[in-house]
Amino acid sequence: MEKTAGVFEIRNAFPALRRQVGEYVAAYFDGPGGTQIPRAVSDAMVDYLHNHNANTHWEYPSSRETDQIITESRRKVATFLNADPSGVVFSANMTTLTFHLARALVKRFNERTWIVVTDLDHQANVAPWVHGARERGIQVARVRMTPDGQLNQGDLSDFVKPGASLLAVGAASNALGTMNDLPRLVEMAAKAGSLTFVDAVHSAPHALTDFKHLGCDFLACSPYKFYGPHAGVLAARPELIDELDVARLDPAPNQAPERLETGTLSHEAIAGTAASIHFLAGCSKGETLRDQLATTFNSLHARGQDLLEEMWIGLESIPGVTLFGPPPDRHRTPTLAFTLDGVPSSVVASTLSARYGVFVSHGDFYASRVTETLGLGEEGLVRAGCACYTTREEVERLVSGVSEIAHESRSKSR
Repeated sequence: MEKTAGVFEIRNAFPALRRQVGEYVAAYFDGPGGTQIPRAVSDAMVDYLHNHNANTHWEYPSSRETDQIITESRRKVATFLNADPSGVVFSANMTTLTFHLARALVKRFNERTWIVVTDLDHQANVAPWVHGARERGIQVARVRMTPDGQLNQGDLSDFVKPGASLLAVGAASNALGTMNDLPRLVEMAAKAGSLTFVDAVHSAPHALTDFKHLGCDFLACSPYKFYGPHAGVLAARPELIDELDVARLDPAPNQAPERLETGTLSHEAIAGTAASIHFLAGCSKGETLRDQLATTFNSLHARGQDLLEEMWIGLESIPGVTLFGPPPDRHRTPTLAFTLDGVPSSVVASTLSARYGVFVSHGDFYASRVTETLGLGEEGLVRAGCACYTTREEVERLVSGVSEIAHESRSKSR
């Protein structure tokens, strides 16, 4: 832990953490929906806009500088994901990127094959494949979720077999914090002759991704979940990008990775993405950027698990609270989902915010099949996620706030 900056040192880098809500400093537990950004990220974006703003591939200084910033950002993302820079694609967001890829990829599949999706996933890794399959007359097989927030193993065996053209699976559940056994799933798909698309949006902030070691074909993530700006990133095998029959403008570059990048991108967001990776690496010491990232992620994982365990034990002790997803001793992210008997999730969230300065999210988080499987209505779940800037005091404040809301609810019902 000594090798990585302490939580209070890290917090100093985030201007948002100075926000006051009444007597409290705001406690941001909404990281699974989007983290706060350090000043270094916004500085990089402003610097680009003020000093380098231009379109690409022209022979004047700001255009050449923009080209260089994009190239360097690809390299940083490639290091972050352990991928080939020529397979790193930028986009507006992961959902847009996945729809774009799905439209191109399904053209490779025939009507005798099927696409495998899961009920544990965010809809951004379901709807693009369902729509693409419908256009091609391809079947979609859904792997169900078990009540404890895991993938149904029988369904996996039934569906991920020869004849499957693609397995679309999340590395981790953004609703419940479940982390899937990706190496085994990718191996199953490979043995079946299937491609694999991994949604790493929720896992990327918590576990250092290794695209090459994992061996999947495509992997997407969102920088705004790991302290960067709103953008989408795809890592892919470059030869697969080159083979895609992708919708594109004929004058645009036709080689990987740019042939998947439709239109003019947010260059400032690309600069900010690189800065977010540099920020994470800079929290630790190491000989290389990847070494620094590994040290940072190992330390943050340990901190996150300690905070999660405290939050789980504290909430579990409150009458009326029901916790969902794997317990703290399972392989998971520090994201916890719960409900409170008799109190709508939206009311829990608004009360925590107004009274205690605790910002949590509520609903289904676009993982609608998760809340349906759990038998929850429109109010869905309350979700609290720990980030690099989360403190023990904030966890204690969250637990205390839920306890008081629960006590008031019980008193009213008597």
